[in-house]
Amino acid sequence: MNTSIATLLEQKSGAVFTIPSTVTVAEAVQEMITNKVGSVLVMNGQRLAGIFTERDVLRRVVGADLDPRLTPVAKVMTSEVITVESGTTVQQVMELFTEKRCRHLPVVDRGRLLGVISIGDVSRWVANSHRAEAESLRQYIAGGLTT
Repeated sequence: MNTSIATLLEQKSGAVFTIPSTVTVAEAVQEMITNKVGSVLVMNGQRLAGIFTERDVLRRVVGADLDPRLTPVAKVMTSEVITVESGTTVQQVMELFTEKRCRHLPVVDRGRLLGVISIGDVSRWVANSHRAEAESLRQYIAGGLTT
């Protein structure tokens, strides 16, 4: 669990889906659907302005009875974005997901956006790590590994 998030980012496609803060909710949702993602980062030029998630759609648009075709994403996005650095460990990210009740964390180093880590990315990494450890133990018990 001391593995850095940078390791997980290397295993991903590297695609970061962003939208300008000027688009409507409907356009942002279409971008999420097209790319099969649960969030998009909202940018003001090169600066991270916020994150827009499926949860934002439900609570801040549908729940508030706003018209997604007329509502600017900047009005309903999460503007106080929690970010992590690439050296943050998997354990620390898991704690943030639990504590802050979020599912996506932008990874930013020195003001530069490197990617996004999702709870799914971390779950997949943990499952693969446990699978590899179990296989290693099986081989060791069966006499297939030397110490």
